[in-house]
Amino acid sequence: MDIVNLTHSDPSIFFLTGIPGLEHFHNWISIPFAMGYIVILLGNFMVLFIVKQEQTLHTPMYLVLCVLAITDIITSTLVVPKALCIFWFKLKAITLPGCLTQMFFLYTTLIMQSAVLVIMAFDRYVAICNPLRYTTILTKSRIAKLGLVGLTRAVVLILPMPLILSRLPFCDNRTIPQTFCESIAVARLSCGDITINRVYGMVLMVLTMGLDQSLIALSYGLIIRAVFRISSRKTHQNALSTCTAHFCVLLLYCAPSLFSHMVHQYGKNIAPHVHILLANVYLLVPSMLNPIIYGVKTKELRDKVLQYLCTK
Repeated sequence: MDIVNLTHSDPSIFFLTGIPGLEHFHNWISIPFAMGYIVILLGNFMVLFIVKQEQTLHTPMYLVLCVLAITDIITSTLVVPKALCIFWFKLKAITLPGCLTQMFFLYTTLIMQSAVLVIMAFDRYVAICNPLRYTTILTKSRIAKLGLVGLTRAVVLILPMPLILSRLPFCDNRTIPQTFCESIAVARLSCGDITINRVYGMVLMVLTMGLDQSLIALSYGLIIRAVFRISSRKTHQNALSTCTAHFCVLLLYCAPSLFSHMVHQYGKNIAPHVHILLANVYLLVPSMLNPIIYGVKTKELRDKVLQYLCTK
């Protein structure tokens, strides 16, 4: 049955187009999606497995890394399987409740990721600026409490989003030009006033991305100041090396996110498929490269992975 006819017959059904303008290349585009998803699952599950198996890695730094790995797995699982169903089987239909559910869990996980990056920056600040008090300041119970606060904040901030969208009246056109249910893309299909959706989106960005990145910048600023107060060159190198992996991951998450939002807000002359591809890069590439960066840059984790693989 034709998509338009289905849309008219069932007002609760929406359609995800995939990559608009590149429909003929969906089979080819699905290859990096599928390969990336496999890398994300293997890499992040390997991190979780190694940290669980090795008692020496049961430290705040690696516990936070495990939380980040879990959010990476959830984010990619919320996006990639549906995208592959669109690319391979043309299964574009999604119900409004399903769309809002995907949206809620996806944005909640993304805000949780942002909170984890803040905790990681705080962890490095304490490790370098207050190394003697590290074990007393960052205990396992305190890390768990910080993670719970981050999760609670994410749920409280995101919960109004699907509730506001569910109250909007939608027009006959219910085709979402995306591979997943993006908030503003769904809101633009409404026949009603979406000003409150736009305002809430901006407020949400300030309360999460703006605040979290400010705290991260403050932490690394204090770290750099503390490092350059140390006279020993070797101590400089040791202190900076402990931050390298964290800083690479931070750039990996923040740079695509900021670029995607800037293009979305101001790049009106950019082709739609560029917007969609950037949004997917922002969601999937950090999750794919995160365990690779930690595997290369973090000696303890790298040694344990190699030791386990060689033993097997």
